[in-house]
Amino acid sequence: QELKVLLLSSSEEKKLQAHFEAAPLLKVPNHTFPVEVFHAQDAERDYLKAAVRTTIQIHTSEPDGDILLFLPHEDEIDLACQMLRKEAVHISHTLVVRAIYVGLPLMDLQQAFEPAPAGRMGGGKPSRKVVVASNIAETSLCIDQIVYVIDTGLAKQRAYNPRTRIEAQMVTPISYDSALLRARLAGRQQPGKCFRLYPEKAKNDWAPMIQREIKRSNLTTMVLMLKRLGFDDVVHFDFVDPPPPEALMRALQSLNYLGCIDDNGNITEAGHQASRLPVDPQIAKMLLEAPKHRCSNEALSIAAMLVSLPVWLRPKDAFRAANEAKARFAHMDGDHLTLLNVFHAYKQQIQDGHDASRFCAENFISIRAMRQAEVARDSLKLIMESIGLQMISTDFQDKEYYPNIRRCLISGFFMQVACLESEKRGAYSMLREGQEVILHPSTSLGHRPEWLVFHELSLSSKLFIKTGTQIRPEWLLDIAPKGYFDAAKISEKSSARSRLDRVLTRRFSQDGP
Repeated sequence: QELKVLLLSSSEEKKLQAHFEAAPLLKVPNHTFPVEVFHAQDAERDYLKAAVRTTIQIHTSEPDGDILLFLPHEDEIDLACQMLRKEAVHISHTLVVRAIYVGLPLMDLQQAFEPAPAGRMGGGKPSRKVVVASNIAETSLCIDQIVYVIDTGLAKQRAYNPRTRIEAQMVTPISYDSALLRARLAGRQQPGKCFRLYPEKAKNDWAPMIQREIKRSNLTTMVLMLKRLGFDDVVHFDFVDPPPPEALMRALQSLNYLGCIDDNGNITEAGHQASRLPVDPQIAKMLLEAPKHRCSNEALSIAAMLVSLPVWLRPKDAFRAANEAKARFAHMDGDHLTLLNVFHAYKQQIQDGHDASRFCAENFISIRAMRQAEVARDSLKLIMESIGLQMISTDFQDKEYYPNIRRCLISGFFMQVACLESEKRGAYSMLREGQEVILHPSTSLGHRPEWLVFHELSLSSKLFIKTGTQIRPEWLLDIAPKGYFDAAKISEKSSARSRLDRVLTRRFSQDGP
């Protein structure tokens, strides 16, 4: 008889046990030592500075033991590490500073688990290690010798609004459950201390536990997979935590626009093909359509770069040099083609027998991201060939080489198109939703195109377009599903309605009745 074992870390084990028909529950004891918890009297205006200050205070006044500091943003983690190293120069005993977050080079991650140097420095006190981490250190990793935890009470998590189809990473207060998890990390090996940079009353406004990811995510990929597995009625699927009905309906609608399911909700041949590609359905659609646009190889490289880790390294002490390096690869038409330039340059280095690691280091490119993109590309290529898709490209000297790639981008991402509304403010509007968005400062575009197709949005002080490429409006009418850009379906907040009407009028006058 087949044995099925579900391994998990959850505070809702009873709920899961009931869902799986009262399956046996085996608990592994998790003994921890007492942890003394301290709260700030008031909320810190600048939690980053407060976190650095608290770390230095612990290092100079508390007994032996390493420190774990939680911060929400990768950029903040890098900045905190720099600030701590700068402060540590003025302290007689060594403070070793390490970072942990998704996307960090493997060598840097491994250093976070290495113990602080043994022995005592000037002043007679032993050296100490501080690990500055994102919330992945709550449950995904175990770091030995942690005795002190500094908790900012914040974490970055994905949020999705099915009404606007906007998915973005947001910094939010942690849950009560997360606060307990963070504190317990100080008592894994001996009694410890947790310093919370927020008042105790702040917990009264927190949720008991973090909202399940299925309730705050774009469900398009999951719904397509359920369809492929034969679960036609996904609305009534027996989820452990049912997602919002609106998110399910939006996923079904998106899959219908992409041609992955028909008007009756049945999976199509294109849907079966797309479900075999382990990427977002929009990227899969782009790859399926690539042979028609004679850019299979280029679309494959772009897709691999989009699903890999962040490509650009942005060290604070070499910010200008990093920007200059990125500008060397910039393409005038946008970020997708800039990523293609980077991948081509990287592969050329390998083919010429040069050191790819040195090339990446000199150009502030993540070697880990490039290697991941290589693996992803090889895997996707095998699947595309097994489906029977042609691997073809337009001749590089052909004037349609780059326009073909931009048309191909629209075939997958026609639902993510923006129109320029204000040159002065750099404001764009999303066509169907009317949501105002801004080009992200990191874009390789040196101007503000009238029309953009983009890969993702990022929400901070404003809603930013990340990874955008300029397109022509007539391509939308030719490539998107028939009727998708009908005037009545475009938001009244967007000037795209009148602009597309002019394109249609001009085309009609040229072609005649």
